[in-house]
Amino acid sequence: MTKTVKNQVLKYLYNLKSFGYEYHEPLNFFTSEVKNFKLPNNLKDLKTSVEHCYLCELSKCRKNVLFGYGNLNAKIMFINDEPTKTEDELSTFYVGNSGELLSKMIENVLNIKKEDVYITTLVKCRSLNGATNSNMEVCNDYLLKQIELIKPKLIVALGEKSYSFLLNQNDNFSQIRGKELSFNSIPLIATFSPTFLLRNPSFKKDAYYDMLKVKSYMEDLC
Repeated sequence: MTKTVKNQVLKYLYNLKSFGYEYHEPLNFFTSEVKNFKLPNNLKDLKTSVEHCYLCELSKCRKNVLFGYGNLNAKIMFINDEPTKTEDELSTFYVGNSGELLSKMIENVLNIKKEDVYITTLVKCRSLNGATNSNMEVCNDYLLKQIELIKPKLIVALGEKSYSFLLNQNDNFSQIRGKELSFNSIPLIATFSPTFLLRNPSFKKDAYYDMLKVKSYMEDLC
């Protein structure tokens, strides 16, 4: 069974379930056979695969797939938890209040253009009530392949949810943010997400200092 056929079958089963059909026994849609199919070794084809993915329920509520944006040879990769409502509607990153704030964090503190970094998310589709760990697990192979192809020198995890999933840790986020950690042998620094900062502007100063540490790390790479 090809990847395309598998995705079509899964989409059909989800559609049946949405109409009220019940299965006698729970079905595991995410068996290793389905989940671990060979992914393309270039970003263009990988993006096409993600755009045609129906492996989880987020595919039913999305308007657009947000795959990634930025320099394909970027030294720094930003990873947020999921696309925002505005990003989903406009099919691009750096839009809406949170996107504009992130742009300022990158351009005003790191002194580089947002196009010079690469940004993506744990899940590529917007959720209605917050992406779950199971959604992130389904999308994780796509993310790992992106990281493999981009080959960043530093990952910046935006927010507690991104940090916790990537490093499989539930430490006190306020204690570990801004510190140099490691993800699959790649240095990682976590800071607050723009969405969190909009709700809690008193933490913007802490995020500013985190970004200065990111800047210092990047300068050491030059």
